[in-house]
Amino acid sequence: MKSFMNWLANSFAPKMNQICSKPWIAAVSASMQKIIPFILTGSVIYFYNVFRSYITVLPDLGMIADYSFGLISLILAFVVGQQCMEKLGHPFYTTNCGIVCMAVFMMFIIPTTDEAGNMIIQGGRLGATGIAVGIVAGLFTSIIFNLYAKLHVLQDSTSIPDFVVGWINYILPTLITLGLGMILTKYCNFDIFEIVLWIFSPLASFAQTYPGFVLCCFIPAVLYTMGISSWLFGAVTTPIFLAGIQENIDLVARGLPATNIATSETVFTAALITMGGMGATLALNVMMCFSKSKQLKTLGRIFIGPSCFNINEPIMFGAPIVFNPLLMLPMWINAIVGPTIVYVVMKLGLLNIPATLNQVGQVPVPISTVMITQDMRGILWAVVLFIVYFAIWYPFFKVFEKEKLEEENKNIA
Repeated sequence: MKSFMNWLANSFAPKMNQICSKPWIAAVSASMQKIIPFILTGSVIYFYNVFRSYITVLPDLGMIADYSFGLISLILAFVVGQQCMEKLGHPFYTTNCGIVCMAVFMMFIIPTTDEAGNMIIQGGRLGATGIAVGIVAGLFTSIIFNLYAKLHVLQDSTSIPDFVVGWINYILPTLITLGLGMILTKYCNFDIFEIVLWIFSPLASFAQTYPGFVLCCFIPAVLYTMGISSWLFGAVTTPIFLAGIQENIDLVARGLPATNIATSETVFTAALITMGGMGATLALNVMMCFSKSKQLKTLGRIFIGPSCFNINEPIMFGAPIVFNPLLMLPMWINAIVGPTIVYVVMKLGLLNIPATLNQVGQVPVPISTVMITQDMRGILWAVVLFIVYFAIWYPFFKVFEKEKLEEENKNIA
């Protein structure tokens, strides 16, 4: 175990952090964080609609969701381009590249025109379904802008005014990017939207299986225990989760049952898998509150507030769990056992599969569980899972507590 932990601390974790810091990966990861406010805006409206379904006099605020979460793919295309230019050290192009990314995305979703020449856009292609296309459009444009920026065109020119040089350096990469986009979509007849979805669909389909669902929960938990931001893996799971919840919403709107279990609502917002935070640390926090160790008891009572709202950074780095083999292992086990129970329960119809967008993950369990699943049985399963998590944490915690007590006794002596 000691050699394994040394390998994790001295080899694996530094290499993973190095990968995370690569400009292209860091840009996509940062982009996923930047679009969260727009997702949450849509979530608030969907949550509001729950009350509106009972109180019919409340006004319809659906347009707010349509122009926030409903445009999430278009917004993401802009943000990816902006973040790529920022991470690659091209501040001159950040805004322009983002705007061109939006134009390229519009090309990729193939809008049609009516007899009067008006552009007709399928609304579904602007929403969560097209989020992978937004990433592709952003990266496609950013690659071209990055290559052009390295040419330093007219940078040392003394005969041309600076503002003219600026115009030229805006226009040329824009022309090249849109020209290539036109060739691909108009002259080669490539439906980039369908191609990207076709390539992405096996990954999305796998995520909705039991092994895929568990991996979506297990991998970020493992990375988190090594101090590696789970946002890196969020670049993979966010498109899957958003597409999954959008399909669930569409299915329920047609009178059909929701089928996609792998959504952010299931993994995070319902707080069954992330009870107290990723790795289900609430049970551990409760144990710490009643520990025989003065240090653990004090820390536990400090951390319990955030834990109740599914925020576990304090306990992850304060207990600590990060790079603590005694507490890393039960967290890994929870990241397998919890998703397994939730997947089986939802698959068997013993708990509703979430079918509304709501990513406000800081609502205490089981309130969040009932709110997301719209199923009172969520209370029962929250209790069951808490007992399971408690049983998993308990033996490891007692060993950890014993070590802390020995340390405290030595200090007293």
